[in-house]
Amino acid sequence: MEQWEYLTELLYANLESQGVKEFMQKSFPDWKKPPKYTPETLIPRLDRLGRQGWELVHMQPIAVVDDDLILHPGEYGQKSCVYFAVFNRRLTTTSA
Repeated sequence: MEQWEYLTELLYANLESQGVKEFMQKSFPDWKKPPKYTPETLIPRLDRLGRQGWELVHMQPIAVVDDDLILHPGEYGQKSCVYFAVFNRRLTTTSA
């Protein structure tokens, strides 16, 4: 029987994150001034997790308010650069 492991992570879209500006310039050369919090800035982190075998199965924008999470920020007129992400990958051993 197949077994899976899961990872949840809060991802922060931010052009100022390490290596993101370089990635954006290389991947989107015609995009002269991308918004600071555009979701495309998440791609380098998603790629790193993918190389580790993690598959993204869900991602949802959220608002973080005093350590509480609001799962549908748009319903409250809020914008968000924070995403709740769920990943999975097959377990390679049955000892987990």
